[in-house]
Amino acid sequence: MPELPEVETVVRDLRPLVVGRTIRAVRHGKKKLRVPWKPAWNARIAGTRIEALRRRGKWIVVELVGRAVPDTDDAGAGVSGTARPTRDEGSPRLLVHLGMTGQFTAVSATVPRPDHLHVVFELDGGRELRFRDPRRFGCVTLHTDEAAIATRFEEIGLGPEPFAVDGNYFFNMVRKSARTLKAILLDQSVVAGVGNIYADEACSVSGLHPRRRGKSLAVDEIDRLRESIETVLTNAIEKRGSTIRDYVGGSGLRGGFQNEFRVYGRTGDPCQTCTAPIECVRLSGRSSHYCPACQRPGVRRQETG
Repeated sequence: MPELPEVETVVRDLRPLVVGRTIRAVRHGKKKLRVPWKPAWNARIAGTRIEALRRRGKWIVVELVGRAVPDTDDAGAGVSGTARPTRDEGSPRLLVHLGMTGQFTAVSATVPRPDHLHVVFELDGGRELRFRDPRRFGCVTLHTDEAAIATRFEEIGLGPEPFAVDGNYFFNMVRKSARTLKAILLDQSVVAGVGNIYADEACSVSGLHPRRRGKSLAVDEIDRLRESIETVLTNAIEKRGSTIRDYVGGSGLRGGFQNEFRVYGRTGDPCQTCTAPIECVRLSGRSSHYCPACQRPGVRRQETG
């Protein structure tokens, strides 16, 4: 599943390609996504301009300017009718989640459309913004304004971004929990954007076993974990994220951080630090990779302030 570095890469790739472009028409497929696309949205979106893109956790927010109404009565058809802009009735937003296999790319309209293509935004200037998802766990939804987006994030309990997260907040969230570190890091209400790959990598960098219980960690260990999360995510963004199977950035290019994994997916391979074979255990329903020598599961309590 694309995690924060992959989603951030998609957003950075798309910005120079689509910001400022007008959506001339919208096409959608017949198969349902995790949250079904509503045909009525086609005409509501046509004629709007893409003002900005940003990431929040694993979500992409596409800010649109202006509203449109169709000149024809085919708002429910697969292709929106010719639209004419109306007075501004708010700033609608598209909310995109890539799920497990989603791809959100901007390409020339002359590029043949691939299979598993579910939503296509035809832009002026000759490009198309395409949402493709073979497994259909992702989604693209339309929201009325920024307040609606904020409400949605509040409903799902989305936590703070992991960059420069408040140390006291993170300490309290970890130390009050009897869950494993793996479960804590996968919880999007604790920090937003970390998934299976980067939870394993952050635990490796911090030297902590993913099976450790949050309440067992000392102050310095929690600080080390917090710093490791930020370090791993920053490095992964610099490498355009990790391509395991389907992930590509917004321009269609693959990621490169998979070539620098310390533990994830390396079961049986030698640890880069001590050469001990990397091991794998199931935690919180997910495969969790670690070095048994560098990340010992023993509990250590040390109060340092």
